[in-house]
Amino acid sequence: MPSPEPQSGVVADAQRGNWVDRYAPEIVKPFARLARWDRPIGFWLLFWPCGFALALAAVAAPAHGFDWWNLILMFVGAIAMRGAGCTLNDIVDADLDAQVERTRSRPIPAEDVTKQQAALFLSGQLLIGFVILCQFNWLTIGLGVLSLVLVAIYPFMKRITWWPQLFLGLAFSWGALLGWAAETEGLGWPPLILYLGCILWVIGYDTIYALQDVEDDALIGVKSTARLFGAQAKPIVAVFYGGAVACWLVAGLMAGGGHIFVPLLVVPALLLAWQVVTLDRTNPENALARFKSNHWVGLALTLALLLEFYF
Repeated sequence: MPSPEPQSGVVADAQRGNWVDRYAPEIVKPFARLARWDRPIGFWLLFWPCGFALALAAVAAPAHGFDWWNLILMFVGAIAMRGAGCTLNDIVDADLDAQVERTRSRPIPAEDVTKQQAALFLSGQLLIGFVILCQFNWLTIGLGVLSLVLVAIYPFMKRITWWPQLFLGLAFSWGALLGWAAETEGLGWPPLILYLGCILWVIGYDTIYALQDVEDDALIGVKSTARLFGAQAKPIVAVFYGGAVACWLVAGLMAGGGHIFVPLLVVPALLLAWQVVTLDRTNPENALARFKSNHWVGLALTLALLLEFYF
């Protein structure tokens, strides 16, 4: 039996009764949905690598301290840039989204927003992101501008490679480099290994997310690691998650973490293990719930590093 059509303007895969649907002015709602403000998990997942890196830098240089102001700036920047990325993705994918049950109610294919309006909205979000980026040092600004290459190419990757999740990982993990550079005005092995760990994490959780669309993606020719891995998705995701935890451990140890960070790293590791063990790749609701739980993985890793710094 086909799924019921969503209410006018409501996006099918958004949580019912979210704050945008309930409180946003009618003129704002289509743009808020375009930027996924009704689904905050995305900007949290973009933000957490920034938090990891800021905390890791504090562990490496305790005398410098932890910069809470930079944390706030990067959080706001993550909201702006995640919204910009989603807007660009929806402009590029409007034809594909119209053919997928989960995405055909998004603002552009539903004709709630035109591509021209979306482009103007995209420009505004990029401007906000650039203003925030300019509050940091020159290396951080340069890295931030460089990340736009990844943002620009990602929407096209699902059309040409089975590994679009890798390109999402390169983009979504960039905060691991930005956060460290903002604190130290340099780079080094700890942030690079942290970045690698975050890439592996993103490939794992976005493979889980893509399990929701494998049937529709197969019909319209969209590629993903979920389709590539098929029945082996669970063990392969486990390998990526294991690699992520190993990289985070090495990065923390190289930065000087130890007696607090190492045992607390067990918490995000167990959360990732729970995702894999309980994942049902044939159940979209199950996959979405496991994907969303990565917010708690990010929080747990950030707290592990912060507690190492403060105690």
